[in-house]
Amino acid sequence: MHYQTESSWGSYMPTRSNTASVGDPLERIERLASENAVVIFSISTCCMCHAIKRLFCGMGVNPTVHELDQDPRGGKDMETALMRLLGSSSAVPVVFIGGKLVGAMDRVMASHINGTLVPLLKEAGALWL
Repeated sequence: MHYQTESSWGSYMPTRSNTASVGDPLERIERLASENAVVIFSISTCCMCHAIKRLFCGMGVNPTVHELDQDPRGGKDMETALMRLLGSSSAVPVVFIGGKLVGAMDRVMASHINGTLVPLLKEAGALWL
């Protein structure tokens, strides 16, 4: 099954650029995370990544999705950098809202349940209602 299309996930970005193998992966993550209101770093075969994308799309948010496994020039380095950033053995999914790190699945779900996710999305301009 091929899920990540522009119509189903918002802005699908395969994370390929001219500077893909140049520079620090953390700097690249920060740059990519700041380019859109909601950015998800994902792996295309990850069920938790699929669930987080469905959550945002179900809320009416069109996240920009960077599929790390589809970036042969820098995806693996970015995945390692995300693991270090989170202090976790699992690098994805990782969500940034308004250029700020929200975290992995557990943090996003906790924010959704306690009611702080919608205000973050509104503040970032990702949700208007």
